[in-house]
Amino acid sequence: MQRSAPVDPTKMGVGKGIAVLTSGGDAQGMNAAVRATVRVGIYTGAKVYFVHEGYQGLVDGGDNIRQATWESVSMMLQLGGTVIGSARCQDFRSKEGRAKAACNLVKLGITNLCVIGGDGSLTGANEFRNEWSELLQILLKAGKITAEEAKCSSHLNIVGMVGSIDNDFCGTDMTIGTDSALHRIMEVVDAITTTAQSHQRAFILEVMGRHCGYLALVTALACGADWVFIPEMPPDEGWEDHLCRRLTYQRSIGNRLNVIIVAEGALDRHGKPITCDIIKNLVTKKLGFDTRATILGHVQRGGTPSAFDRILGSRMGVEAVMALLEATPDTPACVVSLSGNMAVRLPLMECVQVTKEVTKAMAEGRFEEAVKLRGKSFENNWNTYKLLAHVTAPDMKSNINIAIMNVGAPCAGMNAAVRSAVRIGILQGHSMLAVHDGFDGLAHGTECINSRSLPASMIEEISLNIAKYNIHALVIIGGFEAFVGGLELVTAREKYEELCIPLVVIPATVSNNIPGSDFSIGADTALNTITTTCDRIKQSAAGTKRRVFIIETMGGYCGYLATMAGLAAGADAAYIYEERVGIHDLETNVEHLLEKMKTTVKRGLILRNEKCNANYTTDFIFNLYSEEGKGVFDCRKNVLGHMQQGGTPTPFDRNFGTKMGAKAVLWLTEKLKECYRHGRIFANTPDSACVLGMKKRAMIFQPLSDLKEDTDSEHRIPKTQWWLKLRPILKILAKYKISLDTSETATMEHVIKKRGTV
Repeated sequence: MQRSAPVDPTKMGVGKGIAVLTSGGDAQGMNAAVRATVRVGIYTGAKVYFVHEGYQGLVDGGDNIRQATWESVSMMLQLGGTVIGSARCQDFRSKEGRAKAACNLVKLGITNLCVIGGDGSLTGANEFRNEWSELLQILLKAGKITAEEAKCSSHLNIVGMVGSIDNDFCGTDMTIGTDSALHRIMEVVDAITTTAQSHQRAFILEVMGRHCGYLALVTALACGADWVFIPEMPPDEGWEDHLCRRLTYQRSIGNRLNVIIVAEGALDRHGKPITCDIIKNLVTKKLGFDTRATILGHVQRGGTPSAFDRILGSRMGVEAVMALLEATPDTPACVVSLSGNMAVRLPLMECVQVTKEVTKAMAEGRFEEAVKLRGKSFENNWNTYKLLAHVTAPDMKSNINIAIMNVGAPCAGMNAAVRSAVRIGILQGHSMLAVHDGFDGLAHGTECINSRSLPASMIEEISLNIAKYNIHALVIIGGFEAFVGGLELVTAREKYEELCIPLVVIPATVSNNIPGSDFSIGADTALNTITTTCDRIKQSAAGTKRRVFIIETMGGYCGYLATMAGLAAGADAAYIYEERVGIHDLETNVEHLLEKMKTTVKRGLILRNEKCNANYTTDFIFNLYSEEGKGVFDCRKNVLGHMQQGGTPTPFDRNFGTKMGAKAVLWLTEKLKECYRHGRIFANTPDSACVLGMKKRAMIFQPLSDLKEDTDSEHRIPKTQWWLKLRPILKILAKYKISLDTSETATMEHVIKKRGTV
């Protein structure tokens, strides 16, 4: 990040024209990006234009390029695909076609172009920018534009956002649409699993991805597939026998089904395609299994975007407008992207170059390098998959016992963490012990009603049971109680030697309020549940007109769910504890809604975190809005409650849980080696009791004792929370005249150099 003198953001775009187009294959979340680009563009004072039908619309001009208004992007957020259309365009490939496109932009005074698409679309945009001066000369000579027009449009700025379900663009962790495609795939896998189990079948599923195996790999990780075929890493010679052995072994240990995931571009070591039919014939002939193949096809592109894709699209849209308005003629064309949870800007052509290098490495048989070039996220997924699949438990036992426990309220994805932790432990030769009913179970070893109890009151019993069952290390999966409980165990080490064992806390709570981690398992599933409910409520409000809904979300004192759901569902306001709500704010919100009812968008959505304010309760806010809105709008309220803790885990939570569980046990194995002295385990250093968390761009272990300083224990939240900086975006997208801090901007990062350090 780099600091500069603050500029008034509402004046940054005055006198400037921005055009936004979607090109290439459609992807869920593109509409969120278009909506954010339009609204933030208008907020900065710029004129924003839709380019309908991608580059074809840019060439054809006329009605295809239309000025966008604030209301014209309403109700777009929850729609899949792209509302402004996309088309493959031959005309734009010729100089003549690009000259026509340049003429259309010059006539409208547009010198900023935001392109949402894949690598082909973005490469085309860069070429267009590079020959802009030449195109202006052609148009001047032909008398199509005046010298004055050419002077006003002397330079074209380009910013790209990667919209592609394949996640095949290097430099970005996630492309717009990938998470939603995974949602579609996992819905199908879950449905197929139930029918396969009924009949003891083997199922082969082909997923999209062109020459990239990301979708196949994450699907295999998230559903515990028996085998995955990806283009980046073809199977070794003799894979047919290995696959059959694997499937036979799975049946022999009592599994009623087999799942094999195939990426559409999967190849063997000789470059021959590996298709569903080839595998089906192999399994049927060699093993006689009842086998079915399913090709998912365009289902993966369809449906409503996930909460992640909406937030990603919205954040990218904001960053894209800022990048365009801050660009100079010397700034290289960039793509805005997400790295960890940080918005970054990357030189477009460097990303394209690395993306092409992956294809080249695969073609030349440099497969290990191809996996590395895909980026850290892909590599981590591949390594975790390799750890969990195709490995049999060792004959030699390590004589180590690792206990694993869930603490506090349930959340989706906990089972994925337990599953991978247990499997990795067994593969390391350890004995894995399951502790039922949290700290109560650890203390008393019996069924207990309340698994939220903290260990401080029963330390004596816990230490006795740790000795009795010879527990050498502990994995605690849970929410704030897990964090506090872990701290209490560390504090008690002074008195009880039995507690001097390595322990790791894996954050798992819908509230996402654990110090030491930007995300916790379960929060993504809860967020999607809230977002889906808000979509339905908005539909209802759109039908009845002039209606405002007030929705209460969970989260304790942590406003993560309310804020992120507000971004994903397009809320007018989200009240949270971290940002004090005063009577003036409530008044401003009511006035804002009264104004909104005069426009074509006659509905409102207000989110309130359950503990945002003890006095301004959901009922109070409902009554206030009902009174003040009399005659203009009516109100309804909805408390979402415990449905936020349930549901099937999202692909993110399954994958995140799987990686966290595996990483935690591998870390404990190393710690146990460090702490082994004179024939026994003794761990009493701060770094032997950690929280495993996601911080910015990496999964890291942080000592519990260090994190105590960053904890507001009374309100059960971390003192610093990364997502608070997204709050202004929520307000701007809801048309509030607020100031956006422009002094801190994402600097351009280099992909080529960055890769060297990986």
